[in-house]
Amino acid sequence: MKIKVGDNVKIIAGKDKGKTGNVTKTLKKVDKVIVDGINIVKKHQKPQNGNDNGGIIEMSAPIHVSNVKKIDDKKTNTKKASKKEDKKDE
Repeated sequence: MKIKVGDNVKIIAGKDKGKTGNVTKTLKKVDKVIVDGINIVKKHQKPQNGNDNGGIIEMSAPIHVSNVKKIDDKKTNTKKASKKEDKKDE
């Protein structure tokens, strides 16, 4: 897997297509990554240890590594301009 923790990635497929974020965790055995603020799901959680309240919490779910693309900050969507020379018949 070429994507590591701390890399800036862009989502290329799924419900969050086009969004960008930083990788917070990699799950190498299942080829998934967790991106901060992407693929938010709601989880129902029971109270733990008496003083903690239960409820619905929002958390980032893993997304498959094939659905993300590493972004190089130095090369942000640069396109090469090429000139076309007009060929005139002499």
